[in-house]
Amino acid sequence: MKNYRIKFRTLTTAAVLSLMFISTSCVKDLEQEPPTGLTSASVFKDFANYPGALAKVYGGFAGGGQEPNGGNSDINGIDGNFSQYTRLLYTLQTLPTDEAVIAWNDGNLQTMHKMTWDSQNEFISGAYYRIYTQIATSNEFLRNVTDEKLASNNISGANLTEAKYMRAEARFLRALSYYYALDLFGNVPFVDETYLPGSTSAPQRISRAELFKFVESELNAVAGELKDPKTNEYARADKAAAWSLLARLYLNAAVYTGTARYNDVITNCNKVIAAGYTLKSKYADLFLVDNDKNNPETIFPIAFDGVRIQTSGGTTYLVHAAVGGSMPAESMFGINGGWGGLRTTKSYVGLFTNSADQRGNFYTSGQNLEINDLGTFTDGYAFVKYKNLTSTGGPGTDAAKNFCDADIPLLRLADVYLMYAEATLRGGNGNAATALQYVNNLRQRAGITAPLSSITTDFILDERGRELGWEMTRRTDLIRYGRFTTASYLWPWKGGVKDGKSVEDFRNLYPIPAKDLVANSNLIQNPGY
Repeated sequence: MKNYRIKFRTLTTAAVLSLMFISTSCVKDLEQEPPTGLTSASVFKDFANYPGALAKVYGGFAGGGQEPNGGNSDINGIDGNFSQYTRLLYTLQTLPTDEAVIAWNDGNLQTMHKMTWDSQNEFISGAYYRIYTQIATSNEFLRNVTDEKLASNNISGANLTEAKYMRAEARFLRALSYYYALDLFGNVPFVDETYLPGSTSAPQRISRAELFKFVESELNAVAGELKDPKTNEYARADKAAAWSLLARLYLNAAVYTGTARYNDVITNCNKVIAAGYTLKSKYADLFLVDNDKNNPETIFPIAFDGVRIQTSGGTTYLVHAAVGGSMPAESMFGINGGWGGLRTTKSYVGLFTNSADQRGNFYTSGQNLEINDLGTFTDGYAFVKYKNLTSTGGPGTDAAKNFCDADIPLLRLADVYLMYAEATLRGGNGNAATALQYVNNLRQRAGITAPLSSITTDFILDERGRELGWEMTRRTDLIRYGRFTTASYLWPWKGGVKDGKSVEDFRNLYPIPAKDLVANSNLIQNPGY
């Protein structure tokens, strides 16, 4: 059983405490009042409440509201299911790329793949406020677990040791959200635990380069304070999670700061690899209901549970929305019906040049390779990735088959292997033969028996697409290679035309939401918006 899931779904009023003081850029619709008589001072006096308070920080990555299925949304102006963290990451990281299109036309959703969004887009705003909601819950936890607060609350012995581990985890989770703010929005408002709830002063704007330094500093600090790799509870951060995120940060350093850091990528990849992670033997099993079990590859997942964490985001979204047409929903995916939304493009299908590659799992019966109409589910091949079935074909835990159990791996060893290989090829101090071996290990696991004798950086970009499809890295990868906005790589409906076209380079960053610019005069809109 996934321990923190149980804690998350059985929290008392202590569980909502860390959300009660949210304030970003003085946007009042993110503030909530604490329950009568409940304060952080009273909750954090008893160590028994600490796991619940921390579970709320973790739970914000899985849930979209304070009630099941996105009810009582955390974010005003957008449904709690649409605004679930990983669903929004998918919308911003995957949907604008070659990896996915969507049939639905809710609000401004179609502008995402067409790359015609503006600062009024509710999905971009939802992602922005979701990120800062998570930062706020982390900050509320952190301001209550300082050394001084722990001492004044008489937290001692084993409880003190565990509280400090929890503090490091909250810092990691905050750094993770700031990483996404850095990657998606660039120059953003900055608040840490010293920014007090109810402050009348608006948060200051931090530059992308300075935020990079903050995330780097935090991850390096907590890498020495988190539990050792594989010693924490499942789905809780440990040192390997910090090293993996550092590697990803450094891999994109040239984009974020103008200075490449490939040696640092390799250093952190080596730490993860040395910690003993190995590839799961069967690729497809990484994305099933029981992917939390016997899985030596996943380093840090977002955990879902069809009974205890009911949301129409997460893998519930990735499974249901990807099923439609003639696809057998129950027998093939373990769900009670598809939503007829997500498919992929012929450009992505074209990455799979080897028919033995098990990662290129497309449903083609009744589906057209060409996408003549974005709103027609049968235009575009369906991509089979996540399922609500176990590795032995059994069902998920939700008897009604509405909500899915499969976890989403945000960080896993395959990504680390590919980061090592790319950084080596780009001039880092890795070993070329080792890099080649890592890539061949991935391809062999995917069913390709003939090993490669050489690899290039362009090959690595394609291999990342094959290995990490729908894992919310594609936009970042294409930007790093200079192919997200340019004409050097086109896919159907890029730029809003059927055959694809280049778009303005300013779309490498998303806009700061218009209402936050009004609320906070310290902010400046990103160029082009």
